[in-house]
Amino acid sequence: MTLQVTRTSILTAALTAALLHAQSAPQKPVTPRQLFDTYCIDCHDHEAPASGLALDTLDLSKPGANAATIEKVIVKLRTEAMPPQGNPRPDKAAYNSVAKQLEDAVDQAWAAHPNPGRIGAVQRLNRTEYNNAIRDLFKLDLDVTPLLPGDDTADGSFDNFADTLSISTAHLERYMSVARQVTRLAVGLPPAKPSSERFEIPLHVLQEDRMSEDLPFGSRGGMAIHYDFPVDGEYLIHVRLQRQYQDYLKGMGWPQQLEIRLDGKLLKRFTVGGAGKGRPAASSYAGDGEPGFAGDPEWETYMQLTGDAGLEVRVPVKAGSRVVGVDFVRQEWEPEGLPQPMQLGRVISNDQVYFGYANVGTVDIGGPYAAEGTAKDTPSRRAIFVCQPPAVSEERPCAATILAHMARLAYRRSVTKQDTDTLLQFFDQGRKEEGSFDAGIQFALERMLVDPDFLLRVYRDPASATSASGARPLTDLELASRLSFFLWSSIPDDRLLTLAEHNELSKPQNLEKEVRRMLADPRAMDSLVDNFAAQWLNLRRVDEAVVDPTKYPNYDESLLNAFVTETQMFVASTIREDRSLDDLLDANYTFVNERLARHYGIPGVYGSRFRRVALPDPNQRGGLLAQGSILLTTSYPDRTSPVLRGKWLLNNMFGLPILPPPPGVNTTLESKPGVTPPTIRERLAKHRTSPSCNSCHSVIDPLGFTLENFDVIGGWRTIDEAGKPVDASGSTLSGEKISGLAGLRKMLLEQPGEFPQTVTEKLMAYALGRRIEYYDEPSVRKIVHDAASNQYRWSSIVLGIVKSPAFLERDLPEPVTRAAK
Repeated sequence: MTLQVTRTSILTAALTAALLHAQSAPQKPVTPRQLFDTYCIDCHDHEAPASGLALDTLDLSKPGANAATIEKVIVKLRTEAMPPQGNPRPDKAAYNSVAKQLEDAVDQAWAAHPNPGRIGAVQRLNRTEYNNAIRDLFKLDLDVTPLLPGDDTADGSFDNFADTLSISTAHLERYMSVARQVTRLAVGLPPAKPSSERFEIPLHVLQEDRMSEDLPFGSRGGMAIHYDFPVDGEYLIHVRLQRQYQDYLKGMGWPQQLEIRLDGKLLKRFTVGGAGKGRPAASSYAGDGEPGFAGDPEWETYMQLTGDAGLEVRVPVKAGSRVVGVDFVRQEWEPEGLPQPMQLGRVISNDQVYFGYANVGTVDIGGPYAAEGTAKDTPSRRAIFVCQPPAVSEERPCAATILAHMARLAYRRSVTKQDTDTLLQFFDQGRKEEGSFDAGIQFALERMLVDPDFLLRVYRDPASATSASGARPLTDLELASRLSFFLWSSIPDDRLLTLAEHNELSKPQNLEKEVRRMLADPRAMDSLVDNFAAQWLNLRRVDEAVVDPTKYPNYDESLLNAFVTETQMFVASTIREDRSLDDLLDANYTFVNERLARHYGIPGVYGSRFRRVALPDPNQRGGLLAQGSILLTTSYPDRTSPVLRGKWLLNNMFGLPILPPPPGVNTTLESKPGVTPPTIRERLAKHRTSPSCNSCHSVIDPLGFTLENFDVIGGWRTIDEAGKPVDASGSTLSGEKISGLAGLRKMLLEQPGEFPQTVTEKLMAYALGRRIEYYDEPSVRKIVHDAASNQYRWSSIVLGIVKSPAFLERDLPEPVTRAAK
């Protein structure tokens, strides 16, 4: 048999071999310059650079000098935001490859010459830090933040940024006033005269369950008040019941038992309700004055004046922190007749709910009456009085010891003789004017609390140092303060200060040990949850949220409070258990009480106590994105807002800041009265027809649509406000399709390290007290890269930040060029 080989078969075989070789040979990655020339130069050349960015003249051989521009390019590549949709675009591999090449080049240049940045030389303590410093100095369980001016917050940032913490005349006045109040309370001096403080329960908080772990089982409603009694003496506790908007008492149609307690011990029990005489007003008409609807005169008097008269007790109390409890004995009952739907919203304030529950409105604590002199033994006095003078001649040396001890903690450094002498002058004056050793100590401590060394954190550079010398390491004392205000939002403790005074804190093994010790302290949980996370996730805005009671009649303030508690407990659990940052997005558990579980549709949860529960459906709940606190603050009162939700996602989950709309742009999406409203998707589509709107909304809206299965108050829905099926499909900046919560969560976790990088940027800004700049990005990437081997756990991120040059060093100032005379 003869084998015949044709010319065609030879060519076919050669072509096949060539193709196989080409596929098996390693592909040379596209370079940044090649990608720019192919896809970007048409818009970004030096002759007419779009957005001021010229890529044809960008010198990539000097990544350090051009880092600011390169970092902007990296963001666009990582998000696949450019070139715009509809233009030729590289494939995903090219985007990632070029972004990685640019990152590596910038990071290598940064590693050779790290730039730690430079915070302002003076940083005032914000209200929270001041309050916590008072707590730790004097062991006082006291909230003085309402007594101080508010702190400015830079847009999308934190209230501890040095450049926003200005000092006004109002600050100085309030600091002096608060210093006097706090130190007299801490030392235990009796007030000049009895005073009264009022505690109020908001009208829209339901009081149907046990309200606090400090109140007894079997109670409902009321409140538990942690109160510092300044001295031993008699105090008056007065209760006023809640009224509706016309000032009529609520729930007074039947007798109920009200209790007043001190540290859990019953002081007195009252019977309220059930004593109204005559015919009552019609339901919800109390106070309206409509003919035929008002009650008899005796009933009107009872409901407005006498129904809660005499609900008070005068009792002797020892000085110190105590818990005053006011509650009702829980009585179960069911109304007769057909069951009615739960109506909250306006009904809470409009109706006297005559046969419902009576509620506590306010609690006043007044005194002291018949004070028994200075307090003798309280946690505050034990913290302050480290010695007691046995004789008058020993008072000044003892005072010097006390004041040196307190000033060291307050000033966050070793004290000098000048520090002590200054405070002793005020001790002498106070001792002379009020005639007691304790009064002298109080006046000196009052002076200490208005000292700039307490109120301000000051970074002092060497007089001759300039940026030509590079950065300088923080001193150990500066590092101790930076570390304690980062993790505790408060002053360093004795152990941290002692290490710093001996220049031992900055040693790597000691620094890591202290960070881990501080993270295990409850103060770290309070700081990272209540200050960092609360601002990052906008939890502080929940109290400001307004909900349309017509469209959402089942909302109440108890539900809003539950939203905040859920998120706080959830974030705290991830920190306490040192979980991965990714668990913030895809955890299969949350924390709920009965009210919140009912709202979320989670069965088998009863009572007011929050507890950890497994989530039945990860497509509907799981992680931060499905929590009511987030969904409420990114909605309007009567409808959801894909714009607000999309902007929040870009800022807080993707780490991409979005600017506010230009002045004069119409941002309303209202439909005409009497016309069936279109869906929110249809209204936003019309909004995007304007070029001035489309440039941003084409990026924002598609992400916000993915959360449309959640209504204004975070309830799951399948029908939207327009009565049409919910469409929760969206897309990324690159045009990739996403479907609902599950798709959004998957996309955020698809690229390992991307979400942890966003959290790291936020946490690092909070730790440094300034915005993250382009020169910080290499440091952020290194922290995230090093944390990958530890699954991006909280501790690895915190340690990475603390060990970074930005945290440990400070850039020196630019040299001053003097003009020739």
